[in-house]
Amino acid sequence: MTPRRMLAFVPLLIFAGLAALFFIQLSRGGGSNVVPSALIGATVPQVELAALDGLKNNGEQVPGLSPDQMKGQVSIVNIWASWCAPCRAEHPILVELSEDERFQVIGINYKDKPSNALRFLGSLGNPYDIVGVDEDGRSSIEWGVYGVPETFIVDADGKIAHKHVGPLSTASMESSFMPALSDVLASRPSAILKPD
Repeated sequence: MTPRRMLAFVPLLIFAGLAALFFIQLSRGGGSNVVPSALIGATVPQVELAALDGLKNNGEQVPGLSPDQMKGQVSIVNIWASWCAPCRAEHPILVELSEDERFQVIGINYKDKPSNALRFLGSLGNPYDIVGVDEDGRSSIEWGVYGVPETFIVDADGKIAHKHVGPLSTASMESSFMPALSDVLASRPSAILKPD
C-alpha cells in the first residue's frame, strides 16, 4: 500500500476513534449536560456585576451580584439570556424553584441588551432574587461557562457544589440536579432562609 493510500485512511481512523469515545460515554450513562468542572469545590468567582436596571420585585430594585451575597445560604446561579431559546424552555423550572425558601435564585444575564432582558422577565416572570448583568461575557468565563444556559449550585460557604450545562428539564431535575441540591441543603449548618 502506498503512503498516499494510507493517508486516505487517517480521517476514517479519527472518526472511528471519536465514535468509540461517544459510544463509551453513552454506555456509561453520561450525557451532554454532565461536564466536569475544575471549579467544583472552589469558592465562587470574586466578580461583582451591576443590577439589571429597572427590574423590580415588590416595588424594589433587584440587586446586582456580589460574591458576599452567596455566603450563609444556598444559592442556585443561572446564566441566561433573552436571545437563548433553551433559556426560555427552562424558565418555568426556575420559576418553580424560586418558590422554595431554602435557597436563593441568582441570575447572571449574559451578553444581552437590558431592554430585551427586562422584556423576557416581564413576560415569563422573574424567578431571580439577584440579577447581575454580564454585558461582555467576561465574568461568565470566570465561572467556566461554555454557553447559555448553565446552572450552578453554590453551598452556604460560597463554594460551587454542582454544575449543569444546558437547559434544566424534568429529566435532569430528577436524575442529577435535585439530588445534588438536596445533598447541599442537607449539609448546611442550619436552616437559613432567603431574605425577604
